[in-house]
Amino acid sequence: MANIFEFNTHELPRRAGEMKEYQLDITLDEDMGVPLISVPAGDLIEVDARLESVTEGILLSADIYAIAKGECIRCLDPVEIVIDRKIQDLYRYEPSSDTRKEKKSQKKPRKNEEEDVDLESDDELWMDGNIMNLETPIRDAIVLDLPVNPLCSKECQGLCPDCGEKWASLGEGHVHEAIDARWAGLSGLDFKNSDE
Repeated sequence: MANIFEFNTHELPRRAGEMKEYQLDITLDEDMGVPLISVPAGDLIEVDARLESVTEGILLSADIYAIAKGECIRCLDPVEIVIDRKIQDLYRYEPSSDTRKEKKSQKKPRKNEEEDVDLESDDELWMDGNIMNLETPIRDAIVLDLPVNPLCSKECQGLCPDCGEKWASLGEGHVHEAIDARWAGLSGLDFKNSDE
């Protein structure tokens, strides 16, 4: 099965300075987001992409547009968030066999030596021949734009814990008679007729 995020760049010449623009509609086959809100499976992610050939690889500049759906954590009303993000990432050409040999021959630092860890080297994006996999930058753009705890509005007061109605639709003096749990067992007794 083909990966929906794979894009073939064969039309783009590999000469530095060459550029092509594309409009892509990606239909998701699974939810993309965080547990409480995500772009649902079956929905579209619109990608307006510009690909530029540079010396090291292909530079992707894109506008990502999608609509995430979920529910408010306070009142459980549906929530929709429009995602409109710009991304820019460099996809490096596949390393040649010379580059692979250089990496293998590099001396690995000993554990007790202080080392500067280049965290970004693991995050580099690579071309697979002419194929560019857009999943990582698109997923990062969407997930980083979503709230972990979505709200329908900042002023949302949530639900009454006793009756489950929204506080916004209840009157100002809305209260429930609280019975101390220690005395709840006596609620069935009729103290008015206790003299008889």
